Parts: sequence; C-alpha cells; structure tokens
Amino acid sequence: MLEVQSPACSPEGVIAAVQNGADAVYLGFNDFGAPEAAKGFTNNEFERALEYCRIRGVKTYLMMNALAYDHELPQIAKRAIDVCRLGIDAIIVQDFGVMMAIRQAVAGIPLHASAKMSIHNLEGAKMAAAMGFKRVFAARELSRRKLSYICRNAPIEIAVFVHGALCMCYSGQCYMSAVVSRHSDSRCACAQPCHLSYGAGGHSAGYPLSMKSNCLARYIADLESIGVKSIVIEGLAKRPEYSAIVTGIYSKAAHDGKTITTDDLRTLQKTFARHGLTDGFYTNRLSQDMTGAPDVEDKADSVIFSTARKNYLNGELQRVPVRFSGKVRDGKRIKLSALDDRENTAVVYGPVPSPAFHTELTVASLQTQLHKTGGTPFYCAGVKATVDPGLALPPSVFNPMQRKLLAEILECRKPATALAEGEYVPGEHVGGNDSPPILTASVLSIDQLSKEMENLCPAIVYIPVMELEHESTILRGFLENEAISVSVALPRIIHDSERKKVSEKLDRALELGITEALVGNIGHIQFARNHGMVVRGDYGLNVFNSESLNALRNLGLKSATLSFELRFPEIREMSKPIETELIVYGRLPLMITENCIVKNTTGACTCENFTGLVDNQSAVYPIVPEFGCRNVLLSSRKLFLADKRRTLASLGLWAKRLSFTTENALECAAVMKRYMGLGDYEPTGYMRGLYYSGAKQEIKSKR
Repeated sequence: MLEVQSPACSPEGVIAAVQNGADAVYLGFNDFGAPEAAKGFTNNEFERALEYCRIRGVKTYLMMNALAYDHELPQIAKRAIDVCRLGIDAIIVQDFGVMMAIRQAVAGIPLHASAKMSIHNLEGAKMAAAMGFKRVFAARELSRRKLSYICRNAPIEIAVFVHGALCMCYSGQCYMSAVVSRHSDSRCACAQPCHLSYGAGGHSAGYPLSMKSNCLARYIADLESIGVKSIVIEGLAKRPEYSAIVTGIYSKAAHDGKTITTDDLRTLQKTFARHGLTDGFYTNRLSQDMTGAPDVEDKADSVIFSTARKNYLNGELQRVPVRFSGKVRDGKRIKLSALDDRENTAVVYGPVPSPAFHTELTVASLQTQLHKTGGTPFYCAGVKATVDPGLALPPSVFNPMQRKLLAEILECRKPATALAEGEYVPGEHVGGNDSPPILTASVLSIDQLSKEMENLCPAIVYIPVMELEHESTILRGFLENEAISVSVALPRIIHDSERKKVSEKLDRALELGITEALVGNIGHIQFARNHGMVVRGDYGLNVFNSESLNALRNLGLKSATLSFELRFPEIREMSKPIETELIVYGRLPLMITENCIVKNTTGACTCENFTGLVDNQSAVYPIVPEFGCRNVLLSSRKLFLADKRRTLASLGLWAKRLSFTTENALECAAVMKRYMGLGDYEPTGYMRGLYYSGAKQEIKSKR
C-alpha cells in the first residue's frame, strides 16, 4: 500500500499527522538537519512521540539533512545511537560523510537518500542502492514518465514529494542564499532570496524564481500504479494544523480511493499554498504559470485550522487491527484474548456466567460487544467466539475486560527494537599536498579557449562534453599539448531520456583521446565509468568533510571538488585521501533550474541575448544555458583570490580551479596569467566567497 509520509514539527504535529492517517512521519530534532522553525522537541518529547507512533503502527524518520563539518560527525554518530535506542525507523541524509558516520554508529538503521542528493535518474537510484540506502527521495522536477521509468527499474524504494513548497532550483544544488546572505540552504538555513522580485532587460520580471506550491493530489492512484512507494508532504516548519489538513486529504485519497474534489483543492489552496498550486513538473507543463509573487506572509483559513485542531486533539483514529477470541463455558470463568498485527497477545479472565432466565448470551452478541473499541487506537478485525447455550452475562462485564486486553496490547507495542551499536572512528588523517596546487580551468564554451591560454599550459582544462559536437582547431591544440590534460565535464542534470545524447558525446571524447570525466551527481559516476572514463568529482557532490572524501574514494573517484561554502580553516584541517580541488575564481553557480527562467521572463528561448536578473540593489545575476534547455543562475560578483596565493598554497590542495563562465577568450587568458603571477588582472566588484566569512548558520547539538 502507498505510504503517506507527513511532516511533524512538534509533539502536537505528530498527533496531527497520525490522527489524520499518516503512515509515517518525518521529524526534526534540535540539530543536524531540521529547519530552525521545526526544532520543536525536547529529548523527553521526542521519546514520547516515537512511542506514540510505534503504538499506532506509524513509522518515524529523522531528518539529519544538513552538510556537516568534520568536528560535528562524532556528535552526529552519538545522536544516531540515541535516536535508534528510542526507536527511530530510518534516518534521512544527504551528506556522504554523515552516512558513513551513522553507518559506523548504528549499522542496522535504514538510511534514506534525501532529495538534496539531487537523484533524478535511474543510475542515481542504483548508485544509492549500491551505497546501502533503502529509499530515495526523487527530485521534484521529474515528470510522470521519468518517474515511472525509474520506479520500474530501480532496486530501491522511491519516495515522491506530492505537496508543499517548491524551489526553483534542484534541491541540494541551490547556493544562492549562502552566497548572497551567508544563510546556507545546505545547512538548513535558507533565507529564500528566490522570493524577492527581480528585473530583467530594464523592466520588472516580477518573481521569476518564486514557485507556486506543489500539488499532486489528483494523481495519487497514478503514482501508486507506477510503483512509487511513499508520497511525501513537505512542510516540516509549518504548523500542526497544516499537517493535519493536508495529510487528511492525501490519506483518504491513498487509503480509501477518495476522488479529490474541487472543495479539497480549495482547502489545500487555503492551507499555506504560496500563490497557488501547480502540478507542472509531474505533468511536464513547464511554464511561467508555475511561478508567482509569494504572499507577504503565510495565511490560512482560521475556521479550517481551528476545526482541524479540534478534531485531532479530541479523537483517536482506529488504525491498529486486533483479533479477539472469547470462550464462555458453563461453570468456567470467561476467557477473552486479543492478538494484534505484530503477534502481541493478551489474555484476561472474568466471572463464571450465570444461567439465562430471559436473554441468553450468543456468539453474535459477544462479537458485537467486542467490536466496540472506540476511543482507542485499535479496531476489531474479527472475533472468534465459543459460547455455551443457556448462559447469561451483563454487557458491563465485557467492557473492563476488553479495556484491560487492549491496555496490555498497547504496552506490548511500546518497546523499541534494539539495534547493534558501534563507535564512530574517523578515518586515518591523510595530509594534503605540500607543494602548491596545480592550476585547472573549466569553460562553458570552446570559444573561451585560445592559443594564449594553451601556451600558459593549465594542468587540466574541463570542457562541457556537449561542446565536443563543435569542430575546433583551438581544441585540437589543447588535445595535442602534452603539458595539458583535457577532461570532459558532464551536465549536472541528465535525465534518462537524455542519456543517449550524452553517451554519443562521451564516445566522441574517447575518439579524441579524452579519458577523464568531471561529474557533479552520483547518478553520473557509473554512467561515465561505463564509457571507459576515469571519474573526477565536481562541486555538485557537495563535499563538506573528510568522510565524504573517503566515500568518494571508495566509489573509485580520482579527485573531488570541495564545497565552496567551506571556510579555509576547515579546508586546511580536512583529511584529503584523494586529490582535492577547490574553485578559486569565477562566478559561482547559484541555481540550476528545470523551468527555463529566460523563456518564462521573455516568452522565448533567448539565452544568448539575456543578460540576467537584476535585484533591488541593481546587482546583475547572469543566466547561462545548460544542457537540456536548463538554466544556471550565476553570482553577481566574481570570486577572486589571485592575491591569496600563499593562503591557497597552505590548504593542502591538489588543484585550484578557475571557473570561466561569462568571460571571453581574452579575459580567460588574462585571469590565468594573474593566477600564475604573470599579470595584473583584477575584476571590478569581486568577492571572497565564503572561504573567509563562512555561513552564518551553525548547527549545534542541544542536549
């Protein structure tokens, strides 16, 4: 049966979700990956919440969804042990290092791959399964056809977000908030700059980055038919009433086959739906209609909310099946027993029945009496009864006996299953390079290459694999230069329907003698390797700690690019078991979007002539085209660290990368000269990124 998974931001939120039919709840608990507004549990409350769910047969999943620093991993491992002792059913993670720390601490706990891992194709799901994950949260950008293909072929459970807030950017790939305001989405502290208004081409573009709320309520049966295991309601930071209302509508559709009505959609619209509802990704109708101005504040219908709260606080959804057995024999004490769906049993005895003078007890009347389980989490799934004729008992005799039976069954359901515990031991510290890092460069276009750059001999040049469809004498020079290694960079997003195009270009790369590929998604690692490529990891893998580098080494990667949200001290102290690269120049990628910002804004695909978005401070954010008619939104200022050569040399890096995006060939060569100490290039209005300041949000354990 399709699982309905709901958010629970507090003890009351747990009740709200469970009493409205949730099969599972995901919770945030004080630290390591829940939004600040969702950290609504004390230790005791969290323990009681898990017990409350366990009694009622509801699964509990913990969000440990943030990227973690090295010094946080021991705390995370300890937290994992603590919550597993309390009975958590699975932990949701995005960070490879967090995954490895938890696996050492509690090897038996199921791990779910967060949507922030940006898994959007079959190879990504297969890789997650190979890494030991039990479930994948699929990217929200997938259409029905793409989801169906993954579900039919993946060796792992697939969960799909069906309701709640949407981001313009692929989850886990948005760095806008961190770069603009130092509030990192990767650390669950997004400041939502996407909800601001922007201009374009000298006029207002409205709210091109602000998405309407996702709503797939009309497609629940369809999702189940294509093999989705769990449907997920977004909203961990929202009020319990939200979870109650939305869960109620989706659970009735999933469990009872209820058709979603216009009134249901109207109710969902009134329940914190940001400027409307959309199903554009699932139906593959991408357009400007998916975006809109956000409300000044989240508003909800007070009557709907007060009614919902009254209902979930004053009722008990009967969801746990119990089978009763009764024996009423002449001259013997009554015997009643109960058996639940977990094989828990209870037995009670009552008085000896009296001879019947008027109304005798029958099997039917006993069955009727035992079906009355109101006010408890249990419902009667059947009664097997034996009653001798000619006997009588008042109905009041059975009520306390049944209550005692159910109370014993309830107690049997409370204990958590114990899991074997281990100890997190950080991997052996591997020092980085003592020598200065080599210089690499990435370009978006072959046109950015030049004879002057070739003569400067960067150690590696990363070229988009799709650029190999263009014949270029300049590229030939780079390929024939023995001092330069040319690698292809794969698109960060490659849907299954697009693999053939990329495969053709990888084959072309091999023909040209290129044997290395730079990948930014776990779904592309085996894909590139199957084409005979040596794999290097790009920034899209969000490497934030030493254990993540260990994980990528175990996957066979030759090198990895560190997150540009790290600070220099963390980078310097990090163990570097594989070649470690860092972006040290360029416009940083803030978003990658499936829905075309340019087309939504101008009405046409005019990427080559679109300068970008302009914020209310007149900062311009360029937009460049990406494979698959996608967009990459770039930072308004360039990262510049050419004057920090000594600092960069002290970090133990294997390579420092120049990321060329909007520069022409002359600018690319000038930048490279400066980083080699041969020129005086300096961009106007540059930034240092987060390498010095770091993100504002620090996630700390609150014990």
